[in-house]
Amino acid sequence: MKKLLYISAFAILIGSCRKDSDGFEANTGSYDHSQSVGNSANDLLSSKTYQSLTVEILYMPGFALNSSTTTHLTNFLNARLNKPGGVNIQSREIPATSNSVLNITQVRDLETSNRKAFAGKTNMAITILITNGTYTDANVLGVAYRNTSAALFGKLIHDNSGGVGQPSRYTLEASVLEHEVAHLLGLVDIGTKMVANHKDASHGNHCSNQNCLMYYASETTDVLTALIGGSIPSLDTDCLNDLKGNGGK
Repeated sequence: MKKLLYISAFAILIGSCRKDSDGFEANTGSYDHSQSVGNSANDLLSSKTYQSLTVEILYMPGFALNSSTTTHLTNFLNARLNKPGGVNIQSREIPATSNSVLNITQVRDLETSNRKAFAGKTNMAITILITNGTYTDANVLGVAYRNTSAALFGKLIHDNSGGVGQPSRYTLEASVLEHEVAHLLGLVDIGTKMVANHKDASHGNHCSNQNCLMYYASETTDVLTALIGGSIPSLDTDCLNDLKGNGGK
């Protein structure tokens, strides 16, 4: 199977994935937003401490999310999270970066300079950064790199969607975005324990079900063909049961 174009690069140093969460401290007040991916899964899923969620979308000029992508993400989160206060998505344009290729430190620095949404007394927060640069691994479209942080590489998504023989912009955007957000929710087996074993151990923290949103092949060019004229992959029963077991619904 070719691996020329990744749909996401979940930041874990297992298999093909990475976790780039060391060495960064943010000015986050009382909540530590500089933890490893998955460490805030229960805070995001349950209503035990946080009754609502703010999703801060920071995009560079020309790379705002499709409105249908935002709607689908809202529905995705409302269906999975126990947040009686609801999910609030806030989008804001930030200055473009002059770097055509970004490493994880530069991604973190961009977030540090622009992030305004942090956890409060009863409201949890995550930030999604959408850049105009590519990643150091030129095939990567998205990374989940801290407990409440992920990034999408907008140019690469745009270059591979919306044209003849390509998936729609909305379908590819939403698939990448929700795959990364699901990693923040602790899937697969990082912060959210498995109810039954469905981890594809050969490919890092991904699901063994090839039809699931969290299947590892969603990181390859295979997914581009699968998404043409198709729909955004859903979480399978095992992933849903995991989320429910960690405070979700």
